[in-house]
Amino acid sequence: MAIEWVCGSLKKRKVWSDGLFTLTIDCPGVSPFEPGQFLQVGLQLPEKHLHRPYSVASPHGDELDFFIVRVQNGELTPRLWDLEVGQSIDVCKKATGSFTLSHTPVAKNLWLLATGTGLAPYIAMLRDPKIWESYQQIILVHGVRFLSDLAYTEELEAHQESYGGRLIWVPVVSRALAVHGFQGRITQAIQCGKLEELAGVPLCPESSAVMMCGNPQMLDEVEEILNIRGMRKHKRNEPGHYVVERYW
Repeated sequence: MAIEWVCGSLKKRKVWSDGLFTLTIDCPGVSPFEPGQFLQVGLQLPEKHLHRPYSVASPHGDELDFFIVRVQNGELTPRLWDLEVGQSIDVCKKATGSFTLSHTPVAKNLWLLATGTGLAPYIAMLRDPKIWESYQQIILVHGVRFLSDLAYTEELEAHQESYGGRLIWVPVVSRALAVHGFQGRITQAIQCGKLEELAGVPLCPESSAVMMCGNPQMLDEVEEILNIRGMRKHKRNEPGHYVVERYW
């Protein structure tokens, strides 16, 4: 089926660190979607239309955010990095994907685990009222290599203040020590018990729902850890405790 495109324009570019950036695209006409879904973003080149799927880092609206890492020798991301404000960029009209709160189990506490740009769908969810109406505590765990890769920090701190501490944000940095965070990898933080200590919330089947998005190694290892703890993947006909989004 042919992709239906909305011709948008670059409204703003926020650079977090070298090669890590958010594009805000003015693209009225994109059909309503749920936070956590993804859209194709692309450019018309002389020889072809080049596009890739990206999870949207904002709820539905006329302006949409995309949290992107520039891939060395990549086809599209270096071109997106070089775009200037006002230049044209295409966004597909209809979003797809099921990594949404409507496909996530009901629980007292919601754990949001991400590495790198896997943070994007959670930023969209935190900007939408539904997540605050559905869960008592939200624990956001963001795994990165360097402190400079911790994006959206001011926004996350603002959510913590606005919602009376209901958002617990735990940065996990493998090559540095984050203030109030953990040095290492997300799986190490879970296995040694430090993650739950920092969050002040147990990661257990009785009270937890888990969403995870990021690199395949993290996803595989966390799934194994959760399974050992008696937690199972959530399915439509077989309710469980966690849902997974695999970018690749």
